[in-house]
Parts: sequence; structure tokens; C-alpha cells
Amino acid sequence: MPPAPATRSSLSVNRDYLKSLPGVLRVLQLVFGAGFWITIASIHYEGATHFALFVVVFFWLLTLIIYFLTLLDKQELVPIIGGDRWVLANAIYDLLATLLHIATVGIIISKTEFYSFCNVPTYSQSCLYKAYLVATLFACLCCLFYFISTIYFCYKKCKGA
Repeated sequence: MPPAPATRSSLSVNRDYLKSLPGVLRVLQLVFGAGFWITIASIHYEGATHFALFVVVFFWLLTLIIYFLTLLDKQELVPIIGGDRWVLANAIYDLLATLLHIATVGIIISKTEFYSFCNVPTYSQSCLYKAYLVATLFACLCCLFYFISTIYFCYKKCKGA
């Protein structure tokens, strides 16, 4: 009996992407984005924080989709922006994410300053200052990683990749 023909899996992981700068940046964006929205979602929030949470969760979900599409080499399945336009689409996406994350950082810094009055040892009530301070750190790092990713994809697009 002849050996069975080798079947190729339709899903193969692009291991080089895991080790590349864009792959590492996407993982960092996911980790710090999740850290931000978990921190904010676990406290009582109001006002402009709703917008900040929306921005971060929205881009977290889109980053997760982009990460897995690239990891599985399925960019060509995305209509209009896939295939040859994938690098440009990533550059535009990261630029938009950076700009909206800058707005988010501003909102969260404002909230952190608003709750700074309760950051004294003798204050006995519950205080949201530390939660907003941690969220500010996560938002700043997430914004930084989107900015680095924007620079990388713009450079790659200018080089003709």
C-alpha cells in the first residue's frame, strides 16, 4: 500500500512574525491595552472616561484581529486593504490609534489629577487616584507602542516593502 499523500494544513503560523518588531509591538499593544481597560473597567468611572475606554477596547479588538491575520498569513483575505496594501493599511491604522490614544492619555491624566486630593496617608475614604495612575501608565505605554509601530510601517512603506 503506498504511503498517504502529505496534507498541508490550511492554517500555518508565521513563526518569523512572532519574533519580528511588528509582532512584538502588537503583543505589547495587546498587553498594555488590556491592562488599561481592565484597570478602568474594575473601578467606578464616569464622563470622558467612557470615551477613553471605548477607544482602548475598540483598538484592542482591532489589534487582536490584525495580529492573528498577520500571524496566520491571511492578510489577503481582507477586502480592499489586504494583500499589497497591507503595510499602508497598518501604517494608517497605527497612526489613527496613536492619535486617539493621545486623546485617551489626556483624559486619563486629567482624571488622575482630579483624584490627586485623596493621595494622602490620612485620607480614609476609597480613592481612585492609584487606579487612574496605573491606567495612565498603561495608556502612555500603549500609545508609545502604537507610535513606534506607526514609524516602523511608514518606514517600511517608504522603502517600498
